[in-house]
Amino acid sequence: MGIDTESNVEASLQIGPTEKGMVRLYVSNNSIEIPMDFEPEEAKEIADEILSAAKVAAELEDTSRS
Repeated sequence: MGIDTESNVEASLQIGPTEKGMVRLYVSNNSIEIPMDFEPEEAKEIADEILSAAKVAAELEDTSRS
């Protein structure tokens, strides 16, 4: 499965700081729990990537409506 492949899998995403100064992304569903810890600078880079992807997705959506 690639990043552009649709899926019916549902999961919960939680984001928050840890006691050790890391940023945790926590993904879970009924059968799996995935805690991912990142240094604050790495977390900022991930946030920038998410914002960039959202911008491209919005532009694609606008194009498809035209």
